[in-house]
Amino acid sequence: MSTPIVNLHDHERAAQAAMSDAAWAYFSGGAADEITLRSNVQAWQSLGLAPRVLQDLRGGHTRCQLLGQTWPMPLLVAPMATQCWAHTDGESGMALAAAAQGCGMVLSHQTSTDLSEVARLVVAEKDRGPLWFQLYGLSDRGALLDLLGQVEAAGYEALVLTVDAPVHGVRDRERRHGTAWPEGIHTPHWPTATHSAGDSGLCAGLAAQAPTWADVPWLIAHTRLPVLLKGITHPGDARQAMALGAAGVVVSNHGGRVLDTLPATAELLPAICDVVRPLGGAVLVDGGIRRGTDLFKALALGADAALIGRPALYGLAHAGARGVAHVLRLMRDEFEMTLALCGCPTPQAITRGHLQALPALPVM
Repeated sequence: MSTPIVNLHDHERAAQAAMSDAAWAYFSGGAADEITLRSNVQAWQSLGLAPRVLQDLRGGHTRCQLLGQTWPMPLLVAPMATQCWAHTDGESGMALAAAAQGCGMVLSHQTSTDLSEVARLVVAEKDRGPLWFQLYGLSDRGALLDLLGQVEAAGYEALVLTVDAPVHGVRDRERRHGTAWPEGIHTPHWPTATHSAGDSGLCAGLAAQAPTWADVPWLIAHTRLPVLLKGITHPGDARQAMALGAAGVVVSNHGGRVLDTLPATAELLPAICDVVRPLGGAVLVDGGIRRGTDLFKALALGADAALIGRPALYGLAHAGARGVAHVLRLMRDEFEMTLALCGCPTPQAITRGHLQALPALPVM
């Protein structure tokens, strides 16, 4: 008799059993010694809760405000590449599951499903979350303008420019197993590489094609959509993003996949919120969120919402769209329970006063 799946850790184990070694290495692995990958999870666990009792919980809800709109839940699926490799439902199944649970989704620039097809499935859904599109490179501005037109016409509501990955991280697990995408998996919106091994500069010339701060105002000027910068880990970068007209930032270390020994996002979040929130910008965070209590803690530290990546992918990998829906439902149920048990009828009632540091355990 199979063990019931009752939490996100169970989904992870089921996904590993269902995936090839190469796919598992690609989707679950982190950079180098995977210190940041592990610390992302551990940092949320190291924060204690400080519940208040006998609070009036009537009229409670999970609604949140993001970029001037009200959404059912402060949770989005993070952008993840080539989801059709994990399961044939791919990005379409991911989007349908997110919409069914009132959660948002950020579609990856490296999507293996056409962006218009994904949007058609969910844009008209009444109780869905936000639908945003991720961008990476900005070097081919002609192609980018065409892509922006497609994104806007399809109904996406914001752009998320990933800024922390000018080159790949050192991913040992991938290098051991090999991660060539299976035949038949395509990325219809990903630009064709223009550098070669003979190019000069860092990383065979690839680093020279990465976006710079000068590209941010250009992007903002050439789209009617709000632009958020994803991969912000330094308060100075958050301040500069807002000064250039960004609508907000996503505090992210790329799930520990790019630069190892970066601090956990839970540790980085408060200082960035202190910069961005007074300027009216949105702050989101990802990395290591595995429980409804983690989502509560993210909001207590100042985030408007959080993104969840690998757990949603794990649900997809072993059970398709239904698996994703179950992952997000677990998160939603746990978050509602945490709200009630901490004496908060709504996400807006959460403050940093609902957190406390856990005492260090004695060394045995």
